[in-house]
Amino acid sequence: MRAMFAVVRTGGKQYRVAAGDKIVVEKIGGEAGDKVTLDDVLLAGEGSDLKAVKGLTVGAEIVAQAKGDKVIVFKKRRRHNYRRRNGHRQQHTILKIVAIGEEKKKAEPKKAAEPKAEAKAAAPKATETKAAAPKKAPAKKAAAKPAADKA
Repeated sequence: MRAMFAVVRTGGKQYRVAAGDKIVVEKIGGEAGDKVTLDDVLLAGEGSDLKAVKGLTVGAEIVAQAKGDKVIVFKKRRRHNYRRRNGHRQQHTILKIVAIGEEKKKAEPKKAAEPKAEAKAAAPKATETKAAAPKKAPAKKAAAKPAADKA
């Protein structure tokens, strides 16, 4: 029995996954138990048979949000009394691969076109109400009075 596998790219890295695998990836937003879809599939197949990846996605579930091991960053310049010590813990997301080979759902163009048509129909009504409102005349500035001649 050959298992379906895929190579996906997330967080700048590539992972070979199969259904049921758990992988640790760069942080992805979401809570434990949320469903995630990995759209960037580079390769898919069963055994030595490869499949077309156009429109293919990988479904996963977030198991946990975690931090990696602490990495110590130590900088030193000798003979200059310069020492800096920093620590860093990378944020990770643990994913469990649920399904491989889901097709992307395409948005129906009919539903997307209807709101645009309604917006166009509403636009002329708004301009009519603006045209019906009377416009105020601009305020005139008071003319400067000439200075009285001193005799």
